[in-house]
Amino acid sequence: MSGPAGKVRIGFFSFTEVTDPGAHRAYNEWHQLDHLPEQLPVPGIAWGQRWVSTPACRAARAVDGELLSAADYVTLYLMADPVEATLDEFAALARRLHDEGRFFGPRRSRLSGPFDVLDTAAAARVAVSAAAVPYRPTTGVYVVVEEVPDGGDPAALRAPLDPGPLLEVAGVAGVWRFTGRPTEAGLRWSPGARRVTVCFLDGDVAAAAGDLACLLAGDGGGGLAPIFAGPFETITPWEWEWFD
Repeated sequence: MSGPAGKVRIGFFSFTEVTDPGAHRAYNEWHQLDHLPEQLPVPGIAWGQRWVSTPACRAARAVDGELLSAADYVTLYLMADPVEATLDEFAALARRLHDEGRFFGPRRSRLSGPFDVLDTAAAARVAVSAAAVPYRPTTGVYVVVEEVPDGGDPAALRAPLDPGPLLEVAGVAGVWRFTGRPTEAGLRWSPGARRVTVCFLDGDVAAAAGDLACLLAGDGGGGLAPIFAGPFETITPWEWEWFD
């Protein structure tokens, strides 16, 4: 079924590279036990989750452009009204945590910023609405990032989605799409003229990735150029051994 996003207005993405290969355990301990919990009390943040590109996920990428090739993790925060006030408090919290020494050093954000929710859909087999799909447990996500090529039409970013083929893939519980905000919050972040598609998975990640690659990484989706397409796995607390 297709539907609105409920109270959610934007998704804030961060595609992150850990620049010290030996620091993944420390990064995950910091993010899961300190950083992520501190975001959720912020009024307007409805939910947050982070997934990992394990070695198997990296090998399964269908598109791996230069911008996001080094990304080891993707984080998504869903935010509600008032959007600008939420972003202001989100940024203020980041500054405070930096000042308190509660930020992780050897990391680099490859792409981050707020994206408007474009459309949402849920597979017929799941009981929940499309607005509730992100809150269901996942085995992972399949993420596609597209951008407007030189000379392209920015209107393609908001082209309607036929979710039917995606929702028929085994293991896909639902699909949310987001598009970069044209100007956003004092240019603190620059999501750019890009669209992000997130397929929420509740089955075998590798099998779903193979099927979704055929559907999502072909022609760029109506005039857009895919710059990334690949799976990320759900992170289980204290099980951070993928890169050891």
